[in-house]
Amino acid sequence: MSRIAKIFNHLETNQKKAFIPFITAGDGGIDLTLEIMLNLSNCGADIIEIGVPFSDPMADGPIIAKSHQRAINNDTNIKDVLDLVTKFRKKNNKTAIVLMSYLNIIEVFGYKNLAIEAEKSGVDGILVIDMPVEEANDLKIELANKKIDLIFLISTNTIKKRIKHLEKLASGFVYLISLKGVTGSNTIDINDVNLCLEKIKSLITLPVCVGFGVKNAESAKLIAQKANGVIVGSSLVEFIEKYKNDRKKILSAINNLAKDIREAI
Repeated sequence: MSRIAKIFNHLETNQKKAFIPFITAGDGGIDLTLEIMLNLSNCGADIIEIGVPFSDPMADGPIIAKSHQRAINNDTNIKDVLDLVTKFRKKNNKTAIVLMSYLNIIEVFGYKNLAIEAEKSGVDGILVIDMPVEEANDLKIELANKKIDLIFLISTNTIKKRIKHLEKLASGFVYLISLKGVTGSNTIDINDVNLCLEKIKSLITLPVCVGFGVKNAESAKLIAQKANGVIVGSSLVEFIEKYKNDRKKILSAINNLAKDIREAI
């Protein structure tokens, strides 16, 4: 059983929901990213999503897109991200780590090479934002050989046939995009998301976590009523830009929001 599966089993047993924060590796520097990861785990994060910096993050809104650019300006690449996870694992062997990447990076790095290096560093899951499920079999095989989960996005308008196809390849959990738009968009239709959650859970057995637009404790609490977990990115990432010249303020702001969300769900 993977670390991610164990986490969700434990949460279900204790009637809790997963808190999954997102940050972009190298935004503010790798050392800051590591410190944020350790703080997030101390604030109750069950799984941490780490964005691999990419020059054209088309699924991301302005806040996270700018974080990618800042990380690229710091010369952060996928090898740096894997090294970051290795450093994290020396201090934390409990919190699961999921790399969130675009396909171009993984194609260049190589599926087999990624699986080998991800296992060595302690990565638990990979989410490739722009990889269609129909083209994911080769990557699935390489990751499964190393017991690394392959996580997929599902939108609120994904049809049942496609969800069933996805079930054959997905593991760990599935990531439900709560709205039609990019990360950090403003409005979530809770009724629409809940209906979608009911549809997905009738078709697959994996935990379903919701992201894109979950901004604060209030929205997280509403989503967590039916979802297995909530994913929060832009609201955390924006503190790195807002307080870019004050490391203590960055960490304090992220910690406070993380604690509020953990308590809310």
